Amino acid sequence: MLLIEKKVIAKLLGIQYLIKKEKLIYNLVQIIGNSAKKFPLKEAFRYLDESITYSDLDIKTNQLASHLLSLDVKKGDRVGVLMHRCLETSIAIYGILKSGAAYVPIDPFVPNERVKFLINDCGIKHLVTTPKQEKKIKKILIDDFCLFNVVGISKNNVVNSVSWEDIYQISLKKYKAINILAEDLAYILYTSGSTGTPKGIMHTHYSGLAFAKLVVDLYDFKPTDKVVNIAPLHFDVSLLGYFSAPLSSATTVIVSDAHLKFPTSLAQLMEKEQLTIWYSVPLVLIQLLLKGGIENKDFSSLRWVLFAGEVFVTKQLKALMQLWTNTEFSNIYGPTELNQCTYYNLSEPPKNDNPIPIGTTWKNTEYKILDSKDEEVEHGKEGLLVVRSATMMKGYWNNTPLTESSLYKEKIAPGFEYIYYRTGDLVKLNKNNELLFLGRKDRQIKFRGYRIEIDEIENILIKNEAVIEVAVVLTESSNNKEKELSATVLLHKDMHISLEDLKTHCKKHLPIYAVPTNILILKTFPRTSSGKIDRKKIEKIIENA
Repeated sequence: MLLIEKKVIAKLLGIQYLIKKEKLIYNLVQIIGNSAKKFPLKEAFRYLDESITYSDLDIKTNQLASHLLSLDVKKGDRVGVLMHRCLETSIAIYGILKSGAAYVPIDPFVPNERVKFLINDCGIKHLVTTPKQEKKIKKILIDDFCLFNVVGISKNNVVNSVSWEDIYQISLKKYKAINILAEDLAYILYTSGSTGTPKGIMHTHYSGLAFAKLVVDLYDFKPTDKVVNIAPLHFDVSLLGYFSAPLSSATTVIVSDAHLKFPTSLAQLMEKEQLTIWYSVPLVLIQLLLKGGIENKDFSSLRWVLFAGEVFVTKQLKALMQLWTNTEFSNIYGPTELNQCTYYNLSEPPKNDNPIPIGTTWKNTEYKILDSKDEEVEHGKEGLLVVRSATMMKGYWNNTPLTESSLYKEKIAPGFEYIYYRTGDLVKLNKNNELLFLGRKDRQIKFRGYRIEIDEIENILIKNEAVIEVAVVLTESSNNKEKELSATVLLHKDMHISLEDLKTHCKKHLPIYAVPTNILILKTFPRTSSGKIDRKKIEKIIENA
């Protein structure tokens, strides 16, 4: 008996010792080293039939960091990442972070002029890429001389370059990890909107790690989880797969561009990989629902479906939840400036087709709802959502005026204030103290003397059973140059409805001044690279129709 007690005590002391020895993680680069010690042979990332273990990822990211440091990369420098979805993205991100620099993802599908703008605006001298992007980079380099070094392509006469094979041959005998603080710059995400000048959103190791930790805590990530990553690097949805999953020592499955083009292929991949956690924009889930043939596939491993980026039409969410009955769903809300700030979990399908709440703030976060005078509104009244959180950005790159105008500051004491981010979103609280998203402040328009909510019109149209998706915009009449409300819709392929019937549907639920003058049926919507509806292109489609 005494021997058993001694063994139990020794075991408890051992656990206590391990807890004490658990390394404090205060920056993003420590995530990989920590998981490599715990699970060296475990798959960290998978892409198609390729994978990389935590141990190999730790070594290869050190090799990339060593190379960047040899090029005199310093803390705070910006290193570009121009890559399609592939296994090397994980090496690029953590290798850059280990060098002390911040990574700046660049969408490889945008025009060359946009790439040049980002390189020059952010002062990018070093770029990490793959051979697949070599032609694009050569075209950029013809006119652009800001780039000094490129990692990931063969040697050429235009710029200093080194291949991935050469990176993996670098000796680490003299490599020394640099000291990275929580407040150091970690990444800059440029908005992908098609209007105006792109703005770079700066996040630190502190804000990025705060997001990763809060996700792991809220959704109980485990080392046994297999987490899907569908989003490209320049879209903040990717942060969950690249930071939260490795923090919990889970495996991230990077989905290829090819799989995303064919919902049936994506559904097959989901079943094959036995994914446990899903995170994407609603569009991908809607395509799976409508075209993926998911009814007869085994998704029993899937325990969480997280979605963000746009409103998930309730009737479609309900239909998906009725198929995946053993899966919990979560509506995630938060602009890129905050990474994420609220959530609303659903364990069973909604009882009606009303828009679901964006819920409540997660830990280490609080909010206010303000009127036009920056005063808090009464409970249940509409107002602007402002949020302060550990996950909040540092500011906009090279744009102090924009940073200042985006903040709401509450003075607490002389020299001390609470700083909130103005989301630009209109919300109100329901009876359960849950936040309801009402639309963008900049989508609240004055039309013919009336204040109109664009989102309200879209919500009415989407309630028609024939309609899958809607985009309402304000366009200019070709006849008299006056403004008109115009709507574009996508319809179920097996349902038919006339434009007149759609107008009648609107007239039943909307005041006459809010009924769209024009309704256009499209076969597909133009999208931004993050999957959101490109409303500027829709305006042009309507004006040219």
